Amino acid sequence: MDLKKSKHIETICVHGRGESDPSYHAVIPPLYQTTAFAFKSTEDGSALFTGQKEGYFYSRMGNPTVDALCRQIARLENTEASLAFASGMAAIAAVIMALIPKNGKVLASHTLYGGTHCLFTRSLPDRNIETVIVENDDPDTFRHHLEEDDFQLIFLETPSNPTLSLVDIQAVCAIAHEKKIPVMIDNTFATPIFQRPADLGVDIVVHSATKYICGHGDVIAGIVTGKKEMIDIIHDEILCRYGPIISPFDAWLLLRGLKTLSVRMERHEKNAIKVAQFLHEHPMVKRVYYPGLPDHPGHDIALRQMTGFGGVVSFDVGDKEKGICVINRVRLFTRAVSIGECDSLIQHPASITHSGLSDCELEAAGINPGLIRLSIGLEHADDLIEDLEQALKT
Repeated sequence: MDLKKSKHIETICVHGRGESDPSYHAVIPPLYQTTAFAFKSTEDGSALFTGQKEGYFYSRMGNPTVDALCRQIARLENTEASLAFASGMAAIAAVIMALIPKNGKVLASHTLYGGTHCLFTRSLPDRNIETVIVENDDPDTFRHHLEEDDFQLIFLETPSNPTLSLVDIQAVCAIAHEKKIPVMIDNTFATPIFQRPADLGVDIVVHSATKYICGHGDVIAGIVTGKKEMIDIIHDEILCRYGPIISPFDAWLLLRGLKTLSVRMERHEKNAIKVAQFLHEHPMVKRVYYPGLPDHPGHDIALRQMTGFGGVVSFDVGDKEKGICVINRVRLFTRAVSIGECDSLIQHPASITHSGLSDCELEAAGINPGLIRLSIGLEHADDLIEDLEQALKT
């Protein structure tokens, strides 16, 4: 069959990079760990450097291993083109720097990853870029803000970190596009396995590829994928000039990770559902945050726009002291930040990933002092539940 026509995402995970070794036809994509590429003549080098001729001459401008990764991501997300960066935060910052002018404004969804929140509220103001964070994620709230002020970009994070709140992507995109405003989304938690935002109208998708795309906890990387016109601007204005590039070796590791992405996501979700159901019934737990639970506020939205619920579960035990006690008592879970690894991880957002937010900002985002975030790994679910059960004992 023609692999370019395959619509099955499991097949794209394995074969979506296309031909990556035209010289020797290696089954595994080669690692082009090189700074520069030789050219045949000065004239040839000049043509490459000025863009008159396609090809490679310097890895900051382009690299075959990195390009293989970008092709595969574009196929997985059903977008036109992709870029790879040295981190997820570099990817988000690159989009903002390339597309938002000074004195521009971003409208952002209600709950954001701590690093993103601090970028928007602490760093971007230094560039005269203002961010308005909506009071809630109802599409009508976005509409109200767009009618009241001028914005150059809408930024969504859904499911959000760490409360797993959901935004109706299609509804917000329809509202934004009425005013010709592009929409950008952080799709890290869902991955293209469970959510393809471009199919719902999103213009730019970003990932912390450090997480599920890598899957093994040994790479820091970011992805931007979307419409080619925008990707070309980000490439020329930011990637080449500022140089926040991914290394070829890290790109090669991500290509390896993508081969098992669909299989891993199935296991992450299977375990997460069992853990969420256990926590939902536990008397010490005040609330569980997981889109797969019928009483989760965004459950109906998740059913419409996602094909799975993901591998992150958060829960609230009432206060900070109890939360830290539970985290310090676990034996199998690893006390660490990040998500999407084979190992199950546990952390206290208010103290760690979102510690840069003020108490008022934490409260506004719904991040309570007793909130605990779990990244559910690939272990047996019963072992994870047993560990949580003993940690929750008073």
